[in-house]
Amino acid sequence: MSGAALPPLAAEFLVQLEQQQHYSLHTVSAYRHELVRFCRGLEVELLDAKPHHISAFVAGLHHDGLKPKSIQRALSAVRSFYAYLLRNGTIATNPAAAARAPKAKKHLPKVLDPDQAKHLLDKKARSPSDPAKGAQDQAILELFYGCGLRLAELVGLNLGDLDLSSGFVRVLGKGNKERQAPLGRYAVRAIRSWLQHHPNPVADAPLFVGRSRQRISPRTIQQRMKRLARERLGDDSLHPHMLRHSFATHLLESSGDLRAIQELLGHSDIATTQVYTHLDYQHLAQVYDRAHPRAQMNQWTNPKDSIKDA
Repeated sequence: MSGAALPPLAAEFLVQLEQQQHYSLHTVSAYRHELVRFCRGLEVELLDAKPHHISAFVAGLHHDGLKPKSIQRALSAVRSFYAYLLRNGTIATNPAAAARAPKAKKHLPKVLDPDQAKHLLDKKARSPSDPAKGAQDQAILELFYGCGLRLAELVGLNLGDLDLSSGFVRVLGKGNKERQAPLGRYAVRAIRSWLQHHPNPVADAPLFVGRSRQRISPRTIQQRMKRLARERLGDDSLHPHMLRHSFATHLLESSGDLRAIQELLGHSDIATTQVYTHLDYQHLAQVYDRAHPRAQMNQWTNPKDSIKDA
């Protein structure tokens, strides 16, 4: 089916992803892209695809130089499509069920240490010439670090989502899943300060706005965070998700309650949250190396005397 447009079955699959499973438009668009790519190179009809056709698709992506994570996303789209056909009784077996993509290297998310986070949030702006912008920037930082919000979640907030008296904000997460996120006192104070400058304080207005007084764009937030990081930390590598990671890591270090952190982050699967346990273990290992007598003894032990595979 080389060169063919997206077949009706694939189009129907995308519609049900959006309307029935409530996938985001971004995810549906990504699935569409992968299915078009798959159909373009498939030499048989969709319903006639066999496991070796899926393997050839994966091998072709690898040959084209795609990274393992990109290949995994492409295979996930194809596998989900055939799983949909299998559930509907259109096919008897899923030809993509056993296919495997190359393994991607796992990279632990970068986080700020607590002192860096405190310095970022507590340090005052160098130029207070625009108090409204400064108040909004501070509220954005407090929500990212204090609530662990995703960038899209923060951009999508309206004034009506806030309950400052109770200390909660209503968040619409991935898959249109709604959750209540607690606001710390610093976040409440920062939001109240920003609301004194808000140009249109009505319930259905966006919480954060740009120069045009319309909803602020993700790109604007990313640029502002880099500027704030340069001013306050001397480094512009900060991005919104780093504050989300820092929120989760610091909370885990203090509480050890992975299930609660899963709820706060809006993860549907606790396996997604478990990446933070690796970060926490790193922290514990550093504490051990600094403080435990047995770790300190190793400073005088000849490494050649250590027992391998103990």
